Amino acid sequence: MYIAVAGNIGSGKTTLTTLLSKHIGFEPQYEDPGNNPYLLDFYSDMQRWSFNLQIYFLNSRLRTLSQIQKSKKNVIQDRTIYEDARIFAPNLHSMGLLSKRDYENYISLFDTISDLIQPPDLLIYLRGSIPALVDQIQQRGREYEDSIRLDYLRRLNERYEAWYESYNLGKKIEVAIDDNNFKEKPEDLGKIVNLVKAELFGLFK
Repeated sequence: MYIAVAGNIGSGKTTLTTLLSKHIGFEPQYEDPGNNPYLLDFYSDMQRWSFNLQIYFLNSRLRTLSQIQKSKKNVIQDRTIYEDARIFAPNLHSMGLLSKRDYENYISLFDTISDLIQPPDLLIYLRGSIPALVDQIQQRGREYEDSIRLDYLRRLNERYEAWYESYNLGKKIEVAIDDNNFKEKPEDLGKIVNLVKAELFGLFK
């Protein structure tokens, strides 16, 4: 089985991926922002580096999905390939940071790839308010995130909401991070674990 954890920057995807992997016995797959050669440049000059960054992410996530499908293991993944194409790229285009030519080229490439990949058996969406996201971004203290603008986070949040509501590729659940401190409260994490098990295995219903 394959679970994917989706959510805006700072929503706690990596933390939940780690905690759930331990409780349900799935192998975690993470983003590796430290090895991304474009992130720091992107946040310094979004217009110059947006296309490069999106292509890098698309290639990286496709490679990860290919490995997941070949492994036949139960995997939980931090972020999905769909978020890049349905949220980040359209947002950059609407902000004038990704040209029409580059955007159309990117979407055409994604549409070709999407026919070759298997969607997750369960999508977990971490929904968060802007204050909650900013608080968690500041707590983790990543240098390349220091220059993220609030309007950028708000735009992404709006697109996440619309995407999640229209998502129809499989089962899905949402977790409100403002009301669920799964990192520090075992009872909040337990509720999520039970919800995930119910969706995947039909338990606790």
